[in-house]
Amino acid sequence: MEARAVRKHIRSSPLKMRRVINLVRGRSVPEAVAILDYMPQQATEVVEKTIRSAVYNLMNKQDERFDEGELTVKEIRADEGPAFKRYRARARGRAAPIRKRTTHLTVVVAVREPEEVA
Repeated sequence: MEARAVRKHIRSSPLKMRRVINLVRGRSVPEAVAILDYMPQQATEVVEKTIRSAVYNLMNKQDERFDEGELTVKEIRADEGPAFKRYRARARGRAAPIRKRTTHLTVVVAVREPEEVA
């Protein structure tokens, strides 16, 4: 069983977001949250909220009980959203474009299947 959470139009660039999410991809949810708590980047707050949202979506979706330690971050990705276009004054009356990028963050959490002993 798996559930997902999507957060759109985050005011941070996808490159900055990917530096954070690459560290938590494939890890268990408690381990991922612990890693995010000690990282200095500003994007960790948004990533943690989205992971928790996916966990709560799974709780609402599933009737059976499960331990939070059984959950893993199955998929996490930061896609590029629309960019705000601004201009900055430059020398000799010119203008230089500035692109303020946004991110769409998708998180999928899944219950880890019990390993079979053969």
